[in-house]
Amino acid sequence: MSAAETQCVATLLLVDDEENILNSLRRILRSEPYALLTCNDGETALQLMEQQPVDLVISDARMPGMDGASLLAQVQQRWPSCLRILLTGYADLTTTVKAINEGHIYRYISKPWDDNELRLIIRQALAFQHSERERLRLEALTREQNQRLQELNVTLEQRVRDRTAELEQTADMLDLAYAELRKSYVTATEVFANLVGQRLNKDRQTNTQVIALAKAFAEFQQLDESASHDLIMAAALYNIGKLTWDDHLLGRPSDLLYKEERQRYRQYPVIGESLLMTLEPVQDAGLLIRHHQERWDGQGFPDRLAGTAIPLGSRILKLAVDFIELQRGMILERRLNRDEALLLIKKYAGRLYDPELCTHFIELCTSLAPDLVLADASIIALDTRRLEPGMQLARNLHAENGMLLLNEGKPLTRGLIDKLIAFEASEGGHYTLFVRKPQAPATADDGEPQ
Repeated sequence: MSAAETQCVATLLLVDDEENILNSLRRILRSEPYALLTCNDGETALQLMEQQPVDLVISDARMPGMDGASLLAQVQQRWPSCLRILLTGYADLTTTVKAINEGHIYRYISKPWDDNELRLIIRQALAFQHSERERLRLEALTREQNQRLQELNVTLEQRVRDRTAELEQTADMLDLAYAELRKSYVTATEVFANLVGQRLNKDRQTNTQVIALAKAFAEFQQLDESASHDLIMAAALYNIGKLTWDDHLLGRPSDLLYKEERQRYRQYPVIGESLLMTLEPVQDAGLLIRHHQERWDGQGFPDRLAGTAIPLGSRILKLAVDFIELQRGMILERRLNRDEALLLIKKYAGRLYDPELCTHFIELCTSLAPDLVLADASIIALDTRRLEPGMQLARNLHAENGMLLLNEGKPLTRGLIDKLIAFEASEGGHYTLFVRKPQAPATADDGEPQ
């Protein structure tokens, strides 16, 4: 250990009954960075050590009263970390052995000593002491860390289980929040679609029927959730590009349009897509809107795509739009009835429409009631006064002017039913709601509700 390393940390106690020996030791160590304490007997040395810490004791072997070996033995018992060096001027083997065996001394030095050797021995002793203290400190730290590690290991599995459960709960909450947000977005889109429809005469408002047909076909084809969502959004907003038309153009069937009017008509899918491009949740739906007037044979618009190059959702949307608009007189001057519309669609399979999808579409439409509700035994049509709390809307409910009143999936309460009856009376209208029957409670073998 260097002098810099021992500065301010090493306190030496020099014990000798001869004052000249103590003075000699002081002189030798005067230039060393040690704090020096001196005394002339063993009893005084022990009293000093009780009052302040000492790092190293250098004691003469022969002193009146308590000899050096006995002193160092007591120091070893009471302050084992304090280093001990014995000075002896006699060839007294018995005293030296006693000091070694009982005092566990670090070294013994014979008188007269070599000054440089004495200084070197003290430095080596303090360096050894420093390394030993550091070893003990690190061992204590290791034991403490091992104990903490054992405690952590004991609780780690439970903490992992608790954290995993917490993360799963958070994920479930986020999934629910996302589902609610997505449902709200769809509802808002349908409200906006109905606002678009307000520019059309009541008999030309098609969004509600196109949405219902798109939903039914998505379920019939078992489309995945994402594809179904995009298709329904496109069905709600497919005619948004017609907002730029004047009333004259809105009122004419597409087959009676000429020149500039036909050019404007051919641009409405592109305008519809461009209006939705800044809304990220409906960008994919915007692409379906852009291509829903493409034809299977490649003669459609705006990009003359053909066959399977046309997005699947666009091919489905064209079938739904044409089926409804043919019955509303929006394509041909004459309105077609339901069967005539299906026959015309079948006729143009392979030219205007995907032939395979066309077959499935016709199959679906023949199983639908005239108002597009699937023949589902759990769905019933009721007027407002036959509604019961606990029922759930199976279809959106629209007012006579086409505005959305309640969205699909809304649970009915007594208060909500009473409001519907009052609204119906104030409007002088009559509403039929398609609802799902409440599920009967499960019963045990003895017939009691579980």
